[in-house]
Amino acid sequence: MGLWYPKDSSFELTAFSNADHARCIDSRKSTSGGIQFLGDKLVSWMSKKQNCTTISSTEAEYVALSSAIVISCNPVQHSHTKHIHTRYHFIKEQVENGIIEIYLVRTEYQLADMFTKALAEDRFKYIVRRIGMRCLTPAELEVLAKEST
Repeated sequence: MGLWYPKDSSFELTAFSNADHARCIDSRKSTSGGIQFLGDKLVSWMSKKQNCTTISSTEAEYVALSSAIVISCNPVQHSHTKHIHTRYHFIKEQVENGIIEIYLVRTEYQLADMFTKALAEDRFKYIVRRIGMRCLTPAELEVLAKEST
C-alpha cells in the first residue's frame, strides 16, 4: 500500500473525526478517531482511547470534536454539556472567530469510522479507497519517485 501526493495538490485542510461511546469493555472509555486531508491527499490520521470516561455519546463525540457542531454553532450552553472540561471549548471559539467551519458528516461519508470501531469488509474497503490508499508494485513506486523529482 502507498500514498501519492502530486505537486499540484490543494492546500485546503479537511478533517473528519468521530468517536464510539464507552466501547472499551474494561474501562468503558470511548475511542476517538480522526483523519486529515490537505486538498484530497491524506496527511494525518489517529486513533486514541479518550483520557476521560464520558457519560453520553454526545460528550464522547464532543471530546472527539465531531458532534461539536450543535454546541459550537449555538451560543446557548445546554445542561447536558456543562460538565465537559473547559479545554474542549477551543473549537467553539474557533468557529465563532470564523477560523474553522464545522459540518455534520453522515455515517455513510464518515471516513474516521475506521479508527473508532471494527467495520464490515465492504465498508473498510470503501474507506481505504476514499482515503487514497492503493497497492503499488515496486516498479510503480519507482516511476512515482522519478516523477516527483
